[in-house]
Amino acid sequence: MPAAPASICILRLSALGDATHVLPLLNTLRSAWPDTRITWVLGKGEAKLVEGLENVELVVYDKKTGIKGMRELRKQFAGRRFDVLLQMQLAMRANFLSAFIPAKIRIGYDAGRSKELHSLFINRRITPGSHHVLDVFGKFCEPFGLKQDTVNWNIPVPEAARQWAAEQLPGEQKTLIISPCSSHELRNWSPEGYAAVARHAHHNKWRVVICGGRSELERNTSDAIIRLAGVPIIDLVGKDTLKQFLALLERADLLLSPDSGPLHMANAVGTRVIGLYACTDAERSGPYSDRRYCINHYKQVSLNFLDKPSSELPWGKRVEFPGVMDLIKIDEVTACFDRYCEDHP
Repeated sequence: MPAAPASICILRLSALGDATHVLPLLNTLRSAWPDTRITWVLGKGEAKLVEGLENVELVVYDKKTGIKGMRELRKQFAGRRFDVLLQMQLAMRANFLSAFIPAKIRIGYDAGRSKELHSLFINRRITPGSHHVLDVFGKFCEPFGLKQDTVNWNIPVPEAARQWAAEQLPGEQKTLIISPCSSHELRNWSPEGYAAVARHAHHNKWRVVICGGRSELERNTSDAIIRLAGVPIIDLVGKDTLKQFLALLERADLLLSPDSGPLHMANAVGTRVIGLYACTDAERSGPYSDRRYCINHYKQVSLNFLDKPSSELPWGKRVEFPGVMDLIKIDEVTACFDRYCEDHP
């Protein structure tokens, strides 16, 4: 076992799904070095999601504060110097923010993935290889001589949140949660499609629930799905917190969602997912534990919209154009639902 650093700072601000991908790395580091002080600089929503982690200092950076917030971060870290910074975000904002975090060793991405001046803010790199985001994040422990051999999330869910979820979803009825919206609007499937799957689940005697945030898009999309479905749907849109949503996912059997934070939250608590992928690649950003019930048209989309095979695209390339998600057909999704039912009688 290599010598333990006294302190490590992780910089990964967003998004919710990526925050869940950090957790296995965090658990690997804590397991190897329980006495190492770990600090995680992250966004406001992400902090609410992972709140309650033991022996981890959460430092919130609000992206809306810009340079002023970066200076405040520098003040917060005045007099401190980390042994290691894990610079796990490629965005320009995160690269500049990292300059305000004092650290001797600054580990970043391999040259093939680096962009937006990332290379200027690091002095060591992870090795190339791996495709899924979670596995790439796991490589950040390898410069220490460690290996992420096991993947555990252990995301904290308060008992009060579980009690609330039990009140919303009492009993043991098979439950499908629909979380229809990604923060990237072009990744969203049609209300007609979601409504058809809701009807199919209801006719199979499943309880159907719809969840989402408080944005106008999520409210309007959910209203359209409920109206078009014509079957009972429990409407919890805008009524839960992130911790309560985790507890709802724990009680559900299946989540239907595009590539989004809720999809990865479901995976983190062990709930299976029908993931709808076309703009992004399910093999890179699908539910890590089980992608058997995902639809993945990324390869087709790459050929149709970019005239090149997906193997030639940069890692993480999004193919977000109007009409991309229309390639996903209702029959494909209901077939995934039926296959899940056959696998889990």
